[in-house]
Amino acid sequence: MPFYVSPEQSMKDKADYARKGIARGRSAVVLQYDGGILFVADNMSRTLHKISELYDRIAFAAVGRYNEFDNLRTMGVRFADVRGYAYDRSDVNGRMLANLYAQTLGTVFSESNKPWEVEVVVAEVGDTAATDQIYRITFDGSVVDEQGFLAMGGSAERVTTALTERFDGGASLDRALSAAMHALAHENGEQREIEATSLEVAVLERAREHRKFRRIQGDRLTRLIAEARGGTATGTDTDGDGGADDAGSDAPADGDGA
Repeated sequence: MPFYVSPEQSMKDKADYARKGIARGRSAVVLQYDGGILFVADNMSRTLHKISELYDRIAFAAVGRYNEFDNLRTMGVRFADVRGYAYDRSDVNGRMLANLYAQTLGTVFSESNKPWEVEVVVAEVGDTAATDQIYRITFDGSVVDEQGFLAMGGSAERVTTALTERFDGGASLDRALSAAMHALAHENGEQREIEATSLEVAVLERAREHRKFRRIQGDRLTRLIAEARGGTATGTDTDGDGGADDAGSDAPADGDGA
């Protein structure tokens, strides 16, 4: 007799499979601060990024399987470039890219035997905090318009709870980073020390001209962490400002997922 599985059971099995794959990775948080939108990911890799620029005002963050969400990142960069070239750069927006990802992930989830083990955020910085846009796209193509902050991957519920305690949309960059680090430090239910070498940090900076995306790394990140902890750090900013980075590959820091 042919093997039969009800559609409801098939969808449930796919959802459980995708959630388990995403939960194996490390967490990432996205939150507003007084100068724009901050992205912080628990990621020890210096080359396989979870956070990247998509377009002038738009950035991408993801957790899960690197090869799967990097395909999504590349797709978004190409779509934005073509759209901006054919029409106008102002015609490219975060909602459009979020819908593109939602359609792709929804199709894969419903038609493929194996769903993609990814969760994605598309964020667009506006002229004011009220016009900022943060969209979360889940493995099944669902889209949520998030307000203020979000956590994804790993133990997202614990990270969200910890982030809620300290989130302030009008905080300075160092205070926002402090809140993000506090939340990620509680990912496994126990507080742990987080160093600069295990963090990937980037911002969409509202006051920046043209391309708003900027990575924060090297000595600049070390100094910012020291400020967030109420201390001081010395050293030259060798690679902190780094400029905007077009399609810097996105990735995990731990095997199957990121």
